[in-house]
Amino acid sequence: MAKSNTDYFYKDHPKTCAPKDFWGQVKRTVNDKPVSDEQIDMIVHAVTTTLDLGANDTVLDLCCGNGALSTHFFSPCRQGLGVDFSDYLIQVAKENFEFPPKSEFILQDVMEYVHNEPVPERFTKAVIYGSFQYLPFRSAQRLLEGLRSRFTGIQTVFIGNLPDKEKIHIFYQDRKFDPTVVNDPFSPIGIWRSQSEVVNLAETAGWDVTFHTMPGAYYAASYRFDAVLTPTAS
Repeated sequence: MAKSNTDYFYKDHPKTCAPKDFWGQVKRTVNDKPVSDEQIDMIVHAVTTTLDLGANDTVLDLCCGNGALSTHFFSPCRQGLGVDFSDYLIQVAKENFEFPPKSEFILQDVMEYVHNEPVPERFTKAVIYGSFQYLPFRSAQRLLEGLRSRFTGIQTVFIGNLPDKEKIHIFYQDRKFDPTVVNDPFSPIGIWRSQSEVVNLAETAGWDVTFHTMPGAYYAASYRFDAVLTPTAS
């Protein structure tokens, strides 16, 4: 899929949705219908409990979209910052979910941000939910390297909703698909990775990895997993 289609999904598609259709804007949908509140609650519970978010945390949400999920992550924390490259989605985030100094959102490419944040050590936890698979291979590597080398206060990174290459047949079932889609960051699903591939990617950047799976009632539990990163001991 061409890169212009990716731009459509994340910059142009949101403008076709209603101003308050927060889940439709970021394609958190099933059969083009927004997922239920129960599904969102499962996501929030997974992230907040796995990261053990609390009043002493300052959270970084990379590829935050319109901030609808971010606001739940930031709620128990001292502060939160969301970063995204979509001007429209950041506008939605600022209008609906920004309450400085507790929660703020900025428009910037996450790669540029990670390598240029002026005070990276202030963050204690990070989230990349439902978006890591859309980063090209080298960008994904550099992002993890930048977080490890510059964001020295981060104790844990939650990378959520990764498509599992070992379970791609569950997603496609009997439908035919182009095998090249597996490694295409610009496809609707993004890059499919096995857990071992995620381990190799993370360890190269200086992170240890454990894995988390969602409850069976989660709509994508059968073919996705979460990766939880902690700094490798020196």
